[in-house]
Amino acid sequence: MTQTPSTGSKDEPSPGRGLLFTPGFVDAHIHPDKTTWGSGWLSRSPAHTLTDLIGNDLKAQLEFQDSVEDRAFALMSHAVLNGTMAMRAHVDVAPQIGLRNIHGVRAAAERLAPFLDVQVVAFPQFGLLSNPGTLDLMEASLADGADLVGGIDPESVDGDLHGHLDVIYALANKHGRDLDIHLHDVGAEGLAQLRLIAKRTVIEGMQGRVTIGHGFALCDASQPALGFTLDAMAEAGIWMATCALGADPVPDLDLLEKHGVKVAVGSDGVRDAWSPFGTGSMLDRAHLLGYRTGASTDAELERCFRLASSAGAELVGSAAVRSFTGSSSPDRLEFAANSIPELVVDRPAPLRVVRGGGAVTLDG
Repeated sequence: MTQTPSTGSKDEPSPGRGLLFTPGFVDAHIHPDKTTWGSGWLSRSPAHTLTDLIGNDLKAQLEFQDSVEDRAFALMSHAVLNGTMAMRAHVDVAPQIGLRNIHGVRAAAERLAPFLDVQVVAFPQFGLLSNPGTLDLMEASLADGADLVGGIDPESVDGDLHGHLDVIYALANKHGRDLDIHLHDVGAEGLAQLRLIAKRTVIEGMQGRVTIGHGFALCDASQPALGFTLDAMAEAGIWMATCALGADPVPDLDLLEKHGVKVAVGSDGVRDAWSPFGTGSMLDRAHLLGYRTGASTDAELERCFRLASSAGAELVGSAAVRSFTGSSSPDRLEFAANSIPELVVDRPAPLRVVRGGGAVTLDG
């Protein structure tokens, strides 16, 4: 990150603020197919379990009046204007909705192609083996717009740990794709699943190509097997994508760093049936991660920014973010701020989002 002084103008910082140049952001875990962004207000039903949340989600999706493409485009374009240059989008695949979500998000991504790199994960939100017909659609999606194979809680959602892993690793190997697995399960059972995933990743030769989303079991320091599990993940090169959501647990970033587990940050759901919150701004998410993890030093705040930018870029392979060198970079963000820690705390909108040397505007 670099900064230069500025005297201030309509498009420049006010006196006392520098002009800070940074790399763009990467949203490492987002669900643009579920969002209500740009649509009417969605009143949410009470949900006390993961099963409740999933059921409410399906009901809402079946009742949406706006198309997946329109809603996804509204959210994704808003994210672009707030500095996101790449994202990994988890998109539902199920017999209840077919491949319409894959098609809608891919269409929205194509409209934003000059400004946003999008990886689409085929995500079996409503179960893979437990929801008949999903497996065939998962395979079809990989030829129809999806880039990665997704998974979800092999035990608590699908009820078949080994069978679920057999299927998703087979799909990934058959099509040469990476894996990204939602894992909400906590405690010793959640950690045991993570160790099995790490072992399977090494056996399949997929080191560095598997991501765990949420990984709530990794957030409980009281678990005796936590350190051993983190070591197994590091050996397998497994990433963790955290979202620092509401009451959900957050990881001890120092501990994961100590054990060598790489971390990136994402928005998860933005104003969908799961939650009314979220803005699609990764600077907001870096701020929230800092708040939830008790960040106070400059180094801790800078780490939150890094996890929302360069770390995510390493995960998804974003050249636009990884190639940032400073104020002359053709892909950069410009902020009215004097430092990265100040930026994370204040979370202003960018003065400019620059892609390919040109400013990104609402009219494209």
